[in-house]
Amino acid sequence: MIMKAWMAAVTGLLAAGAATAQIPLDPNNKFSVEWNARLGTDFAYLARYKEANAALVPTPGQPRIVFMGDSITEGWVSKAGAFFKPGWIGRGIGGQTTPQMLLRFRQDVIDLHPAVVHIMAGTNDIAGNTGPMTPEQTQANIKSMVELAHAHGVRVILASIPPADQFPWKPGTDVAQRIAGMNGWLKAYAARSGCVYADYWSALKQSDGLGMREGLSSDHVHPTEAGYAVMAPVAEAAIKHALANPAPHRTAVE
Repeated sequence: MIMKAWMAAVTGLLAAGAATAQIPLDPNNKFSVEWNARLGTDFAYLARYKEANAALVPTPGQPRIVFMGDSITEGWVSKAGAFFKPGWIGRGIGGQTTPQMLLRFRQDVIDLHPAVVHIMAGTNDIAGNTGPMTPEQTQANIKSMVELAHAHGVRVILASIPPADQFPWKPGTDVAQRIAGMNGWLKAYAARSGCVYADYWSALKQSDGLGMREGLSSDHVHPTEAGYAVMAPVAEAAIKHALANPAPHRTAVE
């Protein structure tokens, strides 16, 4: 009886959200159900790190680095947590797009007062997880995050989108060329805006540039532990470079 009631509730939820759902709805997939339910109640998922943010304490002598991103960033913490030194904070959320990250940027980045923010975004914009998006819309959101960070004296690392040749949850999506195009823009924008560009794409890609090398990805998109091991020196070099730069001039009122 309880199971029937649960299935009825899920069916109602799926029917209500079907018009706006962007990740395929599967009542047997917990992530799918929770994702589509949350889009209408906590679009940016501000609740995800609210308590963790409140519990943070300073790490004397260690500059705070915040990693803002999607599941690739979230998976970095869960699969290769030893990479995260004291003061290095993961704020990735699986499935997220740039509009969601922009909405939580103040809570999960600015209010933590980091020396550097590492932004990895764009995979799920291409997938259309919160609706169809043009490259220009993605770029506008990234620029807004950079401008917010710079206004608060936070140095920015812009990460390339890692290589992928397909999105398992969105078959038929034109992936490789759109990733390459966005990475070209990210590199150029980083250079003209005073950000550091972290080129994970070049470190992970196959020779044809269409996906990750064998063993570096579990599903064509998400790095394995071996993949994160390849990414680590790229990140460390980018962080060192960013910290060597002067902090941006603060222009925000608070």
